[in-house]
Amino acid sequence: MLAFLFDYGLFFAKTLTLCVAILITLGLIIALIQRQKHAEGTFLIVDLNEKLDDIRASFESETLPKAFFKHLNKKRKKEEKLNNKEKKEYNNSPRLFVLNFEGDIRASQVEELRELITAILSTANAEDEVLVVLESGGGYVHQYGLAASQLKRIREQGIPLTVAIDTLAASGGYLMACVANKIIAAPFAIVGSIGVLGQVPNFNRLLEKHNIDFEQHTAGEYKRTLTMFGKNTDKARHKFQEELEITQTLFKNFIEEHRSQVDVSKVATGEHWHATNALSLNLIDAVMTSDDYILQNHPARRIFEVSYLTKHNLKDKISSSLSMIFQKIHDGVLKLFQKPV
Repeated sequence: MLAFLFDYGLFFAKTLTLCVAILITLGLIIALIQRQKHAEGTFLIVDLNEKLDDIRASFESETLPKAFFKHLNKKRKKEEKLNNKEKKEYNNSPRLFVLNFEGDIRASQVEELRELITAILSTANAEDEVLVVLESGGGYVHQYGLAASQLKRIREQGIPLTVAIDTLAASGGYLMACVANKIIAAPFAIVGSIGVLGQVPNFNRLLEKHNIDFEQHTAGEYKRTLTMFGKNTDKARHKFQEELEITQTLFKNFIEEHRSQVDVSKVATGEHWHATNALSLNLIDAVMTSDDYILQNHPARRIFEVSYLTKHNLKDKISSSLSMIFQKIHDGVLKLFQKPV
C-alpha cells in the first residue's frame, strides 16, 4: 500500500511538474508574441535600368560577333565616361516606381501595399510616376475597398498612377484599377465583373431530419439575415438582397467618381471582358503589357521595382503551421458571411 502511494505521489508530482512547465512555456510564448505584436519589415529596391542594361549586354555578348561586341562595348564605355553631364541629368530624371499586387480573396497584400505607398509618397513628386502591376479576381468588399483607398492616396498627392493588368483585374481587382489615371492591359487579360456576390448554404432541413435543434439569439432585427442552420425567411432573403444592392450601388458610384468615361449602367452587369473588348467600353485606356510599358519608359526614367518584405516574428513562426491547417476552413466559413465584391 505504501509502495502504491509512493508511486502514485511520484507520478502526480511528475505530471504536475510537466503541466507547470507547459504553462510557463506558454506564458513566455504569449509574452513574446505580445511584445512582437507589430512585425517589422524591410524594403527591397531593384534598379530596373541596371537590370535591363545587364540583360542587353549579356544577350549582345552571346549573339553579336565578338569583335563587333567588343567595339560596341568600348564605344559605350567611352561615351559614358565623356558624358558626365548627361549622367548627372539622368540622376535628376523622373522616376517610375513599379509595385506588384497579387490579390487573394482577403487582399492580404494590402498591408505591404500600405507600407510601400507611404514610403513612395515620402519621396516622390509630380514628375514621378507609380506603376502598379495588378492581378486579382476580387474578394471581400472591405479589404479591397481599403486597397483601392491606398492607391487613391497616390492620386491625391498629384502623382500619376498607372495600373497594368497582365492577366486579371476583376470585381474587387477592378475596384482598385479604376482609381488609376491610366489603365493598360494585355490583350487577353480579363477585366470587369462589376457586381456583388453573396451566398450561404443552409443545413436546416438536414438538422430537422435528424431531430437536431438550432438556436440563434440576436439583438437587433437585422443583426443576422440569412443563416446556415436556422430556417430562413423571405424577409431575411429580401434584406440580404437589399444589402447586396446597396454594396453594388457603392461599387458603381466609386467607378463613376474615378472613371467618368465609363458608362456604368452598361458594364455593371457582373460580366467580364478581355482587354481588346474592354478598351471599347473605356474600362481600360490601352492594350499593352506591363513589360512593354516599362521598356517604353527606359531609359528616359529611372525605374525602380519596390517591394516590402515582412520579417517573420515569433508569432508568425509559431502560428504558420497551424494557420496552414485552419486557413482553408476559416476562409470557407468566412466566405459564407461576408459578401465578396
